[in-house]
Amino acid sequence: MMNNFFKIVAAAALMINGAVAQVKWSADPAHTNARFDVNHLGISFVDGEFTKVSGSIDAANKEDFNNAKINFVIDVNSINTRIEARDSHLKTDDFFNAEKYPKMILKSVSFKKVKTGKYILIADLTIRDVTKKVTFDVTQNNGIITDPWGKTRAGFTAKTTINRFDFGIKYNDKLPSGIEAVSSNVEITVNTELVLD
Repeated sequence: MMNNFFKIVAAAALMINGAVAQVKWSADPAHTNARFDVNHLGISFVDGEFTKVSGSIDAANKEDFNNAKINFVIDVNSINTRIEARDSHLKTDDFFNAEKYPKMILKSVSFKKVKTGKYILIADLTIRDVTKKVTFDVTQNNGIITDPWGKTRAGFTAKTTINRFDFGIKYNDKLPSGIEAVSSNVEITVNTELVLD
C-alpha cells in the first residue's frame, strides 16, 4: 500500500516537472528585424527598419510554441530609412528621443495558437516611456527545420498597426488641407529567425 503511494507521488512529481520544463529559443540577430511603414503626405509610404533586435522565446517544448513567453528589445539608434537626415530627425524628441529612450521593449502577455502556423500575440509594447498592450497577428513560417550546420531553427512574422500618438511620438505637422504629413497610424512587421539554445 505504502509502496503504491510512493509510486503515485513519484509519478505526480514527474508530471509536474514535465509541465514546467521549458526550452529556450534565441533570436538570430543576423536574421531578425523590426520594420515599419507610414503614410507620407497622404500620397505615399515611407518604410524603414530597426536593424538591431535581440530577443528570446521560452516554450513548453521544442515542437510547440503555444503559450510561449516572448521578450524582445529593439535598439532605437539602429533605425534605418536609407536617408541619414531623416534617421537623425527620427531620433530626436519629435519622434523617438533615442538619447533618453534608447530601447523599445516587447514583452508577451499571451501567445495563443489559433490554427496551424497562426498565433495571436498580446504584448506590452514600450516606446519612449509609454507601455500599452498591442495585438499582433503572427505567422510561423514553414515549421521547424534543421539548418545545414545542425542547428534547430524556426521563423516567425508578426504584424500589427499602432497609433504613434498613443506612445508619445508627437510630431504633428499637417498640410493646409489638414492631412497629416506623417500619418498617426504606423504598420509594424517583426521578422525573426529563432535558434534553439
